Amino acid sequence: MPKVAGILIETTFGSIIEIILFIVLISKHEADSSKGNGDEGNLIPIIQAAILGSILTNLLLCLGLCFFVGGLKQASQKFHAIVSEVGTGLLLVAAFGLLIPSAFYSALKAEVVPDFPGFSVLHEKFTEGKLQDDVLRISQATSVALIVAFFLYIWYQASSQHSIFDEVIEMDEHRDADREADMEKPKFTMTETIIALLIALTLVTALLIFLVEKIEHVVESGVPDQFLGLILLPLVEKAAEHLTAIDEAWDGVINVALYHCLGPSIQTALFNGPLVVLVGWAIGKPMDLNFEIFMIVLLVLSILVVGNFLRDGESNWLEGALLVVTYAIIAIACWYYPNPDVATSNGLEGSEMVNVTMSVDTLRQLQQLLSANLPQ
Repeated sequence: MPKVAGILIETTFGSIIEIILFIVLISKHEADSSKGNGDEGNLIPIIQAAILGSILTNLLLCLGLCFFVGGLKQASQKFHAIVSEVGTGLLLVAAFGLLIPSAFYSALKAEVVPDFPGFSVLHEKFTEGKLQDDVLRISQATSVALIVAFFLYIWYQASSQHSIFDEVIEMDEHRDADREADMEKPKFTMTETIIALLIALTLVTALLIFLVEKIEHVVESGVPDQFLGLILLPLVEKAAEHLTAIDEAWDGVINVALYHCLGPSIQTALFNGPLVVLVGWAIGKPMDLNFEIFMIVLLVLSILVVGNFLRDGESNWLEGALLVVTYAIIAIACWYYPNPDVATSNGLEGSEMVNVTMSVDTLRQLQQLLSANLPQ
């Protein structure tokens, strides 16, 4: 088996926890609570925040700690250009796909009219319900396209090009200070590995169900949805991957550490996030990719910052510290960001509040005027 295929399998199985978390969250979502927040049964904003939070945690916190820890032992660490080029390129494509539904919604939300009798006839294309349905369909089609892109990425790395990646990984292995000690450690057999994996997945699933049940109490205690989704959940479910990547950076195998930072980010953007949209589609839950403008800005700026640091093929402790500082700034902003029932950058709740403030008499006059002018 190619060495890169082993790393791909490792990162894929490492993301099973995230996939299970997303599926549990969408299954617990209450469809009739789509205008509330986490303490009212609406878990979609938390899922959306967790998707982007997983990407940001890997790109900023994990990668920053890898650069910082590796820079403590060496003045600078050099990594292969193909690792950073493929990683950042895929992340940009993934960001494009994830943000298209949000851009579509933002471009048309000013044309939205209330779903009152008459309005829906004259402005059928721009009623709130029609626009939300269109965004949902775009999200579902985009999710299929992103999953196809993910399998193309897997095929690219595991087949014709694996010799390049294998060479990069082998170079790192020769620099690994703990390689000999790791080789001497006893290994599980295939049967023992499968049994241990099944036991671990069973326990993790039970713990995640318990975690999701407690989300309502966490939100009721005053923790904002954005902070919970973007910061807390990714830190909990990504802790093991982060420790593995940091240990590799400390041992000097920076290319493998980059795989463990960029690989999960790519999988979340191209597979895990789109998968939960398709699962929601299958079980009748309106999960879409209509992220808030606040989260869109965070994702795009983070990819640009990381891409700029990866461009020269070298890292040092200062770049790592700056990435961690960037992540801390995002965490602070998320703590003060209001829940969807208070304000939203997508404008749905805001537009509803503006329309509701119209007097009942005015609405009746409008309905009578429309009824008088509509063909019978």
